[in-house]
Amino acid sequence: MANVVTINRPEVVSLIEQGAKLMTNGNKTEAVAMAMRELIKKNERTGTLFGAHPGSVVIAEGVDIVGPILDVIPDAESGREIDR
Repeated sequence: MANVVTINRPEVVSLIEQGAKLMTNGNKTEAVAMAMRELIKKNERTGTLFGAHPGSVVIAEGVDIVGPILDVIPDAESGREIDR
C-alpha cells in the first residue's frame, strides 16, 4: 500500500489547499481523505439490483421469463433472405 501520493498539477494542489483551509484546519491529507470518502459514498450502489424490490413484479403462471420471445426463427438467424 502506498504511503505517499504526489500531486503535481497546480490547479489540483490549489483546490486541495482551499478545501483543507475550510474544512480541516489546513490538514491536506484529511481534506483528500474526506473528498475520497464522499466520492465513494455518492457512487456506491444502493437498493436492489435493477431497482426492483422483492415482490414488486408478479409473473403469470406458466410464463418463462428467460425463454425466447419469438415463436419463429428470424431470417437473419436462419440464413434465409427475403426477396424484395
